[in-house]
Amino acid sequence: MADAHSPMTDGPVAPAGTAPFAGRTVLVAGVGLAGDSAARALLAEGARVLLTDRVRAARVEALEEQGARFVGAGLDELPAGVDLLWVTPGMAPSNPLPVAARAAGVEVIGEAELAWRLRGPSAAPWLAITGTNGKTTTVRMLAAMLDAAGWRTAAVGNVGVSLIDAVRAGPRYDVLAVELSSFQLYWSSSLRPAAGALLNLAPDHLDWHGAMDDYIAAKTKIWAGPVAIGNLDDPRVARLLSRAPGRRVGFTLGAPGAGEFGIVSDSLTDRAFAEWAEMIKATEIRPPGAHNAANALAAAALARSFGAPAAAVAGGLRAFVPDPHRNQLVGVWDGVRYVDDSKATNPHAAAASLAAYRPVVWIAGGQLKGAPVEELVVTHRSRLAGVVLLGVDRAVLAAALARHAPDVPVVDVPRRDDGAMSEVVAAAIALARPGDTVLLAPAAASYDMFTNYAGRGDLFAAAVAAAHEPGAR
Repeated sequence: MADAHSPMTDGPVAPAGTAPFAGRTVLVAGVGLAGDSAARALLAEGARVLLTDRVRAARVEALEEQGARFVGAGLDELPAGVDLLWVTPGMAPSNPLPVAARAAGVEVIGEAELAWRLRGPSAAPWLAITGTNGKTTTVRMLAAMLDAAGWRTAAVGNVGVSLIDAVRAGPRYDVLAVELSSFQLYWSSSLRPAAGALLNLAPDHLDWHGAMDDYIAAKTKIWAGPVAIGNLDDPRVARLLSRAPGRRVGFTLGAPGAGEFGIVSDSLTDRAFAEWAEMIKATEIRPPGAHNAANALAAAALARSFGAPAAAVAGGLRAFVPDPHRNQLVGVWDGVRYVDDSKATNPHAAAASLAAYRPVVWIAGGQLKGAPVEELVVTHRSRLAGVVLLGVDRAVLAAALARHAPDVPVVDVPRRDDGAMSEVVAAAIALARPGDTVLLAPAAASYDMFTNYAGRGDLFAAAVAAAHEPGAR
């Protein structure tokens, strides 16, 4: 095993010059934060950069001063001479622009693929994470472990520092903890992390991918490198892991077999990169919940694959500070706990959150993105003391509750602006009894009513606090 201060670098590293951009004409489609980084990097590499977006964004002028050219808003066809299309992570395969590019034989890449090709000959290895839920928590846990081991690292990708900026930074990192979404992986082809972990799989973003099989195909690209790490407690992931290339390492909340990570007598235990190494008590992991113990195991497996000592895994987890809106305790009033898990933006995430509490007054609803909710309601109906519904797809949840939990009180809040949160919280307070948890775990995206999931969580916390001010009720 590598010494804690000399990281292993035997993972695949693309040699410099493998994919030169000098002299090429690249259309950057989407000039947001990622597109801005992409355009600047490509200009620095000597590419001729063309820009397009739905509207002419403010940052276009600065890019034009560096040599880029805006060629119009809302393009459906490639301008003449384009030989590479870069697309913003949210651009779906069905968008007319990548459709036109593929029809013309022009390669389409995204943020992660460009970052991978920009890496130099002594580039930092990537330890990569994907999954339907838990990615950000896990990548931050991993970065904390790597930092505790003494390496220069950062959490990058779909979180924190731009991945393109990170690979171009100096002095270079020793190792990067990389969060990758299914969108980023879909537009990748040569990416080969030193180790990749798949946390879980459940229907999500099917409106973008078109089918579950396509979503899974994107996610399993995380295993293109020499070490594949997967969740043995997720039947779909376990089945896919059994066929993954390279070294396969599973993790489970149960006792680990040889070559696995798991929990023995409440201790996270490595039997893959050591004969037997206990790291930390599961009860010390924050945020609480079985799903976060699983996240910690995945992060530990990645860190250990790179040579991190068991003590660094434990130290990193103890130092780890969870991001807001992930099972965040807002407060306790009159014996009722109020928990903000606004980041639970799909049914799979909401299921993990619901499993951590009982009894629950559940606040749910928003944009379901085509994800089914029947199993979620059936599995957790016994935990429900009441439900408050909001958002554009609340009728879907209401119908599932009527079918499978008809005795659970349900309050429907039809108001469709962000001021509805005060009404939602008031309804939840009325349903709650001492010992209950009022849980914001919407199982849906937020953009129908709120700026984002963070804004939704902030409004929930503010409404809870305001409702409990002296004289408020």
